[in-house]
Amino acid sequence: MSLQEHRQAIDHLDEQIVRLLNERTRHVLEIGHIKLKAGDEIYAPHRERAVLQRISRMNRGPITNDGLRAIYREVMSSALSLEKTLVIAYLGPEATFTHQAALKRFGASLKYAPQQTISEVFTEVSKQRADYGVVPVENSTEGVVTHTLDMFVDSDLKIVAQVVLRISHCLAGRGTKAAIRKLFVHPQTLAQCRGWIQRNLPRAELVETSSNARSAEMAAQDRKAAALCGELAAEQYGLPVLEKDLQDNAANATRFLVLGRQCGPATGHDRTSLMFSIRDEVGALHKALAPFRRYRLNMTKIESRPSKRKAWEYFFFVDCDGHAQDSKVAKAIELLGHHCSFVKVLGSYPNTD
Repeated sequence: MSLQEHRQAIDHLDEQIVRLLNERTRHVLEIGHIKLKAGDEIYAPHRERAVLQRISRMNRGPITNDGLRAIYREVMSSALSLEKTLVIAYLGPEATFTHQAALKRFGASLKYAPQQTISEVFTEVSKQRADYGVVPVENSTEGVVTHTLDMFVDSDLKIVAQVVLRISHCLAGRGTKAAIRKLFVHPQTLAQCRGWIQRNLPRAELVETSSNARSAEMAAQDRKAAALCGELAAEQYGLPVLEKDLQDNAANATRFLVLGRQCGPATGHDRTSLMFSIRDEVGALHKALAPFRRYRLNMTKIESRPSKRKAWEYFFFVDCDGHAQDSKVAKAIELLGHHCSFVKVLGSYPNTD
């Protein structure tokens, strides 16, 4: 085929793609209308997961599965925006890694509302000023985000989905690396890049900031300064990237939670998050963990946090495989209640990413 013939074939295919995308969207809008009449949530992580898995199985290339999923993410995001004006609250400002995680989950077509603190994200969703919220919960290098866990103690919100984002930090600035005298850096980023900083900028003055986006904003005002931040933050403030992938751990990743008001049904590959407190007696924690072993449930995480209500009283946060509607998980939670003074299911959601 000639160049012109290839272009004509593409034009013909584009006509079909546009027609089919609109036909698909009309079905989505009808489904949304049915959901709204039934009082169900518009966003359905379990259905989203099924669609992405199905298109990956059908894919024969040359488009990669990652590329195809990225295309469908925006197709679904566009359809969601037509069903309802969805607002996504997230820990801001713009161009933070939490913002990137929100975009990865919901696409670019929805309305995003940056918040200054994690508690404000919870508040926006609780007061229904936002439909969903996105907050960080743990980093593979630095561990758990305690403020997020603490917010669940008094909140009725549910975890409806998760996002795992690879965290890659870069050095960004208007001058040269040799001219850097001041380095703006968020405390989490500092912890994740400490070795690189000591080897490459040992004499630079370190100035802690409230976010990676703020680091980029401050560095943009001084040619002898630089920021350690994500590439999106550097782009947001027009900073040239001087070096990439500076994190000490190449597998550095952060897990984010999507907050909502209703959990979806079981998908067959889920995770359940819950919290509990134990009675003040010998062997209490051992008894509390026994139901997970009895029903052969894989615990993927356990964290303890002070209750802040009574000295030396703790809440325990646990993630386990399975959905709260699964028979084994439901039985384990019921038995857990016999051994604990308090049990709360925080959410069951697709175990993706």
